[in-house]
Amino acid sequence: MVQNSSSEELILRTADHVTVTLKMATVQLLVWLFIYIDGLMLTAFFSKQAFRGNMRYVLFAHTLLVDSIFLLLSDLAVLLSYFYVLPPVGLCIPLCMVMEIVTNCTPLTITAMCLERYVAICMPLRHAEISTPSRTVVVIIIISAFSSLNPFIDLFILIATAPVGYFSEPSFCHYEIMMLTKWHRLMRAFNYQVDFAVIAVIILFCYVKIMLAAKAASGDNKESASKGRRTLLLHSLQLFLCMIDILCPYIETYVLENSPQNYLTIRFFNYTVFTIISRALSPLIYGLRDQKFFIVLIYYASCKMNRISAET
Repeated sequence: MVQNSSSEELILRTADHVTVTLKMATVQLLVWLFIYIDGLMLTAFFSKQAFRGNMRYVLFAHTLLVDSIFLLLSDLAVLLSYFYVLPPVGLCIPLCMVMEIVTNCTPLTITAMCLERYVAICMPLRHAEISTPSRTVVVIIIISAFSSLNPFIDLFILIATAPVGYFSEPSFCHYEIMMLTKWHRLMRAFNYQVDFAVIAVIILFCYVKIMLAAKAASGDNKESASKGRRTLLLHSLQLFLCMIDILCPYIETYVLENSPQNYLTIRFFNYTVFTIISRALSPLIYGLRDQKFFIVLIYYASCKMNRISAET
């Protein structure tokens, strides 16, 4: 890990400054654009009691919140790398753990949203009973607890295996600094594969059930089921991008060791596509496709000057 950090620092220092600056400017533009959009959508969510009492919108707001936190913290890590600031490992660990927790929250929350759509379309008579605000809070607590489990286990393993003085060594702030042994890295990869398999089964189950409901329904129910099916497809795409984002550090480590001249290009592409843009799909899925939410969003985006939205 120390050797990789040294190689990464050398590549950053010897790279073309103009190219690196342009890439950094692009990253900052995208990050703050999506943080602004997420902020608008959170404002729209908190402005209406109807949204705060609906499980679907609450889970959506939770996704926006954790994605915004991740974008802010990951952008901080990118800026530290850009300015060649290498904090001690002990200071990087809390930052890395929080990023890992909110990263884990996103696919789990999306899975919960898919299950909510399944209940709404396939079990409409029980939807109001199941999707209550109190149960939504419980779901978010469970998601947060489960997302925190692996990072704290990794921390305990690191404390038990780290050599003397490791926590004072300078390093870039990425989660791989918490895994010093090969078996630890393999264990983490195995956990991700299991999580992905479970989530994929749940999404496939919900999609098949909703597709069958769409074929059997008629009129407004058929349109609602078809819309739910399209929403699940978009969620599946978002989950796929999230899973690729989890694999990106392994890809970047391989490139750093075998093709260092391409390291910065691969890192920029991965961060832009699989970290930033993948987290922009949540606003697309619910914020722009949901008619009620879109009206309120336009109202706040136009600084409360949109008469039609205000009256609606």
